[in-house]
Amino acid sequence: MKGAFNVLYCGVGGQGVVLMANIIGRACASEGIKVISGELHGLSQRSGSVHVHQRMGDDVRSPLIPYGECDVVLALEPIEALRYAYFLKRGGTVVTSTVVIHPPAETSMIVRGEKERYMEYEDVSSALVSSGMIVYGIDPLSIAMEAGEPQAENVVMVGALCALEGSPVSKKAVFSAVADSVPAKTKEVNLRAFDMGYLELSKRLRKL
Repeated sequence: MKGAFNVLYCGVGGQGVVLMANIIGRACASEGIKVISGELHGLSQRSGSVHVHQRMGDDVRSPLIPYGECDVVLALEPIEALRYAYFLKRGGTVVTSTVVIHPPAETSMIVRGEKERYMEYEDVSSALVSSGMIVYGIDPLSIAMEAGEPQAENVVMVGALCALEGSPVSKKAVFSAVADSVPAKTKEVNLRAFDMGYLELSKRLRKL
């Protein structure tokens, strides 16, 4: 694959951000696609910001995505999607959870009277769209619960990523990578969550 396809995964500590990148990385390796990842954990043990850079393609040399060259931000939390939007290229794509996890600093500002209300998903989406980004919001937690495992919301998002055009790795390879990356006792439910995430975004894409 010539050129590069760049994905930035983000969320807060405990959501399984790193696993999302590991699944795609494993899938790339199975298909002979060059892939380099760079993990930046932040205060992950305190629900702090976590993000992972991942670059795919023959021309990739560095694990870090240059500013303005990211193709997709895959976010398990919408405020985190907004936090890292500056990495996106003009017209880049954001696939994000619609479930906001409010940071402690925001609560402190409200308590001190420095802010009137919490930021909501609609605020994030509006800001991203006004900056020229394409935004798809889904509720991976509800989908994961329907699949049978709330903790599979990260796998739901990986399925959604596979529904986008442009990714060099196949859905089949990612499906197999999910099966190889999760505990054996949760394999069935995670594969179901993957399929449901893929179908959810596929339906959204068909409506546009």
